Amino acid sequence: MSRTPLASVTVTIPRRFRGPEQSANGGYCAGLVAAAVQAEPDAAVEVTLRAPPPLDTPLQLQGDAREATLAVNGQTLANARRVSMPEMALPVSCGLVAAERAAGHFVGHAHHPYPGCFVCGPQRKPGDGLRIFAGRAEPPPYYAAPWVPDASLVATDGLIDRRMIWAALDCPSYFALGKPALPALLGRMTAQVSQLPAVGEPCVLIAWATSSEGRKHHAATALYGEDGRLLAHAATIWIELKEPIQ
Repeated sequence: MSRTPLASVTVTIPRRFRGPEQSANGGYCAGLVAAAVQAEPDAAVEVTLRAPPPLDTPLQLQGDAREATLAVNGQTLANARRVSMPEMALPVSCGLVAAERAAGHFVGHAHHPYPGCFVCGPQRKPGDGLRIFAGRAEPPPYYAAPWVPDASLVATDGLIDRRMIWAALDCPSYFALGKPALPALLGRMTAQVSQLPAVGEPCVLIAWATSSEGRKHHAATALYGEDGRLLAHAATIWIELKEPIQ
């Protein structure tokens, strides 16, 4: 039986959604490609990032009910596929007060590899960046941060854009590695968005490292609503770079 061709659209990633200065934030890009997998909204999707996605550049995004691909000039930037969510022991929410206390220990204020990052860059202003500053929480090994999604993150359906949820789940897992000077980029992200927060809802992000294999570092992140309900969670793989990317 022949397979239905993948639907194709041209997309661009605006500079607002950068991670490094010249390329997109990995979590945002992963969410963009995941959305092209035409599955149920709460389906788990695995995204593998193969090259830094350029900003303000026409990109080709193709997807069907099982998989999706993002490419530029014939070069594959990312692949996505529908999967089962990896089993993981999820902590309960530490609560907003504890998350705010943990954010006070955010090491990125003193040293940050990408201070203009859409998600965790301290140079970004409120309403422009997400300003998610994950710091060491109690008990170890968890890191936590508060996050209040604002109206600029709403999609055309009036709900928080799922790409923003993927972005929010990204950077806390990097800082949870406990190596703030580590040159690394997101290599793979598997996420499941079960519910969306409301605009203005105080949320809590908790992240933790799980293992390391050479240059591959594994971590996880969970997003909770104001009442402690689980909204989304993700498993991430960070690839340690031989040289930092600009």
